[in-house]
Amino acid sequence: MSTEYLDPRTGATFPIDQPRWRGPDHAPLLLTQMTGLTRDQIDTPTRSLWRYGSAFPLPVEQPITLSEGCTPLIQRAIAGVGVLLKCEWFNPTCSFKDRGASVMLSLLRAQGVRHVLEDSSGNGGAAVSAYAAAGGMAATILAPASTSPAKTVQMRAHGATVELIPGTRQDTADAAIARSDSIFYASHNWHPFFLHGIKTLAYEIWEDLGFRAPDNVITPCGAGSIVLGCEIGFSELFRSGQIGCMPRIFAAQPANCGPIAAAFLDGSNEPVPIEILPTMAEGTAIAQPIRLREVLGTLRETRGGAVALTEAEIGKATLDLARIGVYVEPTCAQAAAAFAKLLETGTVTAEQTTVLVMTGTGLKATPRIAELLGIVL
Repeated sequence: MSTEYLDPRTGATFPIDQPRWRGPDHAPLLLTQMTGLTRDQIDTPTRSLWRYGSAFPLPVEQPITLSEGCTPLIQRAIAGVGVLLKCEWFNPTCSFKDRGASVMLSLLRAQGVRHVLEDSSGNGGAAVSAYAAAGGMAATILAPASTSPAKTVQMRAHGATVELIPGTRQDTADAAIARSDSIFYASHNWHPFFLHGIKTLAYEIWEDLGFRAPDNVITPCGAGSIVLGCEIGFSELFRSGQIGCMPRIFAAQPANCGPIAAAFLDGSNEPVPIEILPTMAEGTAIAQPIRLREVLGTLRETRGGAVALTEAEIGKATLDLARIGVYVEPTCAQAAAAFAKLLETGTVTAEQTTVLVMTGTGLKATPRIAELLGIVL
């Protein structure tokens, strides 16, 4: 059975051979279930996520690749307990979003798209800018005016047109959707192809662990692409008989902007009223995640959960990681802070194999980390 676009809320499907980023009623799309791959289908000589090319929804003869993926999985002790860190800042633009950008833009270019629009608080825009440049595509990036200069400078250096939007992260997303009639909206939050790049995290963790699944995966969560990407990847491995059970997936969010955590902890499948405040974890400051129901479904179906973190907990985790040699941005450090809290409650234990997704480097958050250290730049 061929892969199609899927509206998970109505069950409607649409042919995959045409560029499409949302359904006719403006609902976010996924793709219909895919079989997944087996160990002998890995293209082992390929040193990038394209080693899993047979698991992607469309064949691509010339992918846009900068050797993304194949990032290290290292062991460290957090809160006195050994844990595995998937170090995603080893990707070309220093974040996990290179995975989604490589696959999404490769497939869109194969469909005939040559100019893409993206909205981003930083890492997504940097990734789309880089891969558009590598693929001979034009990119327009809308970013909140408060975005770290280290990220917007990177976008501009890759040749993207960058526009800073006043107001909140949601204001930027709204501005991008309003512009989508004139430029194809290749959103890392909206486009289902992006999730199929992120699913390679699951494939890599499986391969890293000697072709088995971990007990737990803990990840920072804004719109939920890693949560959904890991669910897609591990589900494919389960369906293809490569793993015996799904790992539990946990989402870490800032309490100042944590709609997914708030809904999960409330037991709701719909948004619950919360106050949105500024957070140092800017990469997860998504007030209205478009796939909230799907993310909540994944957290519950995998028997995982969500953790809401104070700014103090996020800041402490950022510096604690740096003191063991792991320099990440506060957004990323939420995974470590959540791991410590889940250990406290006994939700995860020292005997289990737990992987923390380390999403991005601290080099992109120098002003934020300087503030934590009391340094005036």
